Amino acid sequence: MKKKVALSWSGGKDAAMCLQKLHEKGYEMTCLLTTIPKEIDRTFGHGEKKEAIEAQGKSLGIPVEWIECTFSTYTEDFMKKLMEVKHTYGIEAIAFGDLYLEEHRDWGEKVAEKCELQALYPLWMKESESLQALRNFVESGYKAKVIRVHKDKIGTDWLGREVNEQFYQDIQQKPVCPMGEGGEYHTFVYDGPLFKQPVPFELGEILPLETTYRIELEIFTYE
Repeated sequence: MKKKVALSWSGGKDAAMCLQKLHEKGYEMTCLLTTIPKEIDRTFGHGEKKEAIEAQGKSLGIPVEWIECTFSTYTEDFMKKLMEVKHTYGIEAIAFGDLYLEEHRDWGEKVAEKCELQALYPLWMKESESLQALRNFVESGYKAKVIRVHKDKIGTDWLGREVNEQFYQDIQQKPVCPMGEGGEYHTFVYDGPLFKQPVPFELGEILPLETTYRIELEIFTYE
């Protein structure tokens, strides 16, 4: 019997590659877990619109479970929802798409342990392997756009760029993690091997935020 897993889902390339790894290893993906601030239809991780994540879930054929939380009660809210998901879907593990930041993994493992679940990190690597990880994504068949950049790391001209071979070459000229693990940039995956159909969208306006710039995605629905 396949082990049932929930995936912490940001909507970006790391999450997609994590999903692919889990699929290849034979896990049963029960749901995508995405945190969202209470009363705001934007994700905690990338500030993406709620409908964008829902469109991904629909295209992947995997239900999205929203974790409504606040900054001050983030961990408690996450654990409460995780326990609900555990009983609803019968999951045995939760997977995270973190690459090499130890503090992120420590948090995830503690949360999973308290919920009596296994914590999976299918993409875990050394920081020096991040460039190869980007190469793997470029060659994976998944398609992603850059939707958010850090003001001090990457310019607004990177917003809306496709994560492709040219991106792979250009990012090496920047003093950043090629995978953006330090928050240098964030992405939105809209197609790939596990997608039943591409997520339909167009690029919108660029919004200046406190430390980042974000390009809006206007999501369309299928007829």
